[in-house]
This record gives sequence, structure tokens and C-alpha cells, in this order.
Amino acid sequence: MDPILGASLHHLRATRTSVKWRAMDADVLPAWVAEMDADPCPAVVTAVTGAMTRGDTGYTWIEPYAAAFGAFAADRWAWPVQPEAVEGTPDVMIGVRDLLEVLTCPGDAVVISPPVYNAFYGFIEAARRRVVEAPLSPAGRLDEAALAAAFGQATAGGARAAYLLANPHNPVGTVHMAGELEMLAALAAEHGVRVVSDEIHAPLVYPGSTFVPYAVVPGGQRGITLFSASKAFNLAGLKCGLAIAGAEALDDLRLVPEVARHGASHVAAIAHTAALTDGRDWLDRLVGELDANRSHLAARLAVELPEVGYQAPASTYLAWLDFSRTGLGDDPSVPLLKVGRVGLSRGLDYGPQGRGHARLNFATSPAVLDEAVDRIVATVRGIRKGSS
Repeated sequence: MDPILGASLHHLRATRTSVKWRAMDADVLPAWVAEMDADPCPAVVTAVTGAMTRGDTGYTWIEPYAAAFGAFAADRWAWPVQPEAVEGTPDVMIGVRDLLEVLTCPGDAVVISPPVYNAFYGFIEAARRRVVEAPLSPAGRLDEAALAAAFGQATAGGARAAYLLANPHNPVGTVHMAGELEMLAALAAEHGVRVVSDEIHAPLVYPGSTFVPYAVVPGGQRGITLFSASKAFNLAGLKCGLAIAGAEALDDLRLVPEVARHGASHVAAIAHTAALTDGRDWLDRLVGELDANRSHLAARLAVELPEVGYQAPASTYLAWLDFSRTGLGDDPSVPLLKVGRVGLSRGLDYGPQGRGHARLNFATSPAVLDEAVDRIVATVRGIRKGSS
């Protein structure tokens, strides 16, 4: 059976026209934005081709997608999702913005835990809220003391506040454990903070870790979850997501205006439904290939660039690389691009803890991953040699 992540660099350049492959010069190897160099899931191809052939391209009917997610969540995570608790949204981050606008007021605080998905900052600003940071611990885990201090600051004077959780956590790949999520829920209840959980990476968890939905832990019923099949099945160009309310948050989800759901694509909903229903074997194969890539990256860096800090993530296909001991400066993505012609995501975009870091996307073929590592190694060695 051919690998899902098997395309050559030449083939990818010739066939891909997305932002990943067009935003940088043609000689740059792009390993930045979170899209995969994956062959499509056959179930999705069949479903989308059928919809286009039938002319089934009207306005979105979300119920089949919600039902498919409910079955997937029950089977994979023992999460009993109630159909009445699910609403459609154009995508996860649009859903985040809409929820922040009903859970908080303009000028209120939204707490996040950097280093964290860079778009969190932009969408909080777009919602006219302000960021309060509760950094992860040095081990990349939720920090109880930091959360307590940030929640206290965010709710001072009786202000409303929300916490935007990345579960699993992008960019470090942490899979939050049940006890950590229970701690978060208890602190949120104590301070009156509402939790919005971005769980888009949930299907991409590796052996040795177990994904826990925020909604299933004690106290999680006050939270609202955002999900989309787009990340796990490489469907960023087919936008559709789901907002799932905990049992004590149904009324809050209903406050999101009905028109806010109009941006979801019906063809995308058909694709995502097929992915969750008939694409599970494809997903399991993909996770196996990604698992091999994360280990291969670790092995190469340990031998050739041991000064680069890297802990293989427990989830996602994103490597959080610490270049602070290499001499590449506060923003290593700059010399890596200019000298090495490899495009990584800028670490500082994920918060001040990203100084000296860059994020690498390893969802590609082993050959392309090796080429990216070759360019990184040559850049670090060249700069080190030039400064000696």
C-alpha cells in the first residue's frame, strides 16, 4: 500500500497551489503553515465528487456532520455528545471569535497559555478583547499557579473573562491529562472564567498518550468546544466546523446569532462527514506515518544538531524547535529562510516564550523531511563556522 505522505518535492511543487506552496519563493522548501503534504482520503474524494456531480452545492445542512462527529467522539474518546448541543460554524477560529463575543464584553480579558497557536492573538484582538497570559510550564504543561494569577487578574473588579484552551496544545504538542483539565475547570469555576476549548488536533494523538475532551472532565460542562475534521484530514480549503456546548453552556451557545453559521460550506460539511464516518482507516494509517516522522526527526537532530532542543510531540504534526543555543538569534526562521531556503514558522508569533524558536511542519514524505533537515543542518553549521 502506497504511503499517504509519499509525494516528492517536485510533485508537490507542480500540483499544489495553496498558500503553503505559493507564499514563498519557488526555491524555498515550505515547512511552516499547518497543512499536510498528504494524498487525499478516498472517502472524501468520493463524497465531494458525488456532491459536485449531483449539483448538491447549496446551503449548509449541518445535522449529518454533527451526527458523524457524535459517533466519532463516542467511539474514539467515550464522549457522549448530545445532538442538541451541537451547532455549525464556518471554522474553528471564526467560532472562537463568535463565542468570545457572547461570553465576554469588549475590553474584557481572554487568558491564553503561550507558547500557543499564533492566531489566538489575532482573533482575540479582532473580537476587541485583550490578552492575559498564563504561560505553560517549562515542561510544556498547564501551570496551575500561572492560571490562578491570570484568572485573578482577568476578573478583577468583577469583569467577565474567558480562557482559550488549545487541546491538544499547538505548537508544543502537549496532550493535556484529565487531572490537568480538572484543575483548569476548578480554577475557571472559582474565578468565573468561561473556557472555550479548541480541539481541532484531537484526532492526531500518538501512541502513549490519550486525548481527553475538556467537556468530559468534572466542571467541563460549563465549557464550549470547537472542532473540525479539517486538520486531521487536510481539509483546510473546505471550511466547516462544529461548536459543542457542555450541558451547562447550552444557553450561551444559543446566544451566537444564527447568521454567524452561514459561512460554513455545504460541500465541506459533506467532506467532513465522510471523513469521520468512512475515513478512519486512512486516519489511522496517517497517524502511523506521522509517528514515524516525529521519531525520525528526533533521531536526526540528536545526532546532527544536538544543540537544537526538540521533544517529539504527543500530538499534532508540528515540531517546536529551540534554536537558542545555535547562534541563529531571537528569530531563527529568518536565517533559515534567507540562508537555508527552508520556511519555518516564526517562534515569536506564538508568544514571548517563542524567542529563539521556530515551528516545523513534519507532515510530509520522509524524503522531503530529510531535505528540510539537511537545509537546517547546513544553515546552523554554516553560521556557526562563519562566527568562529
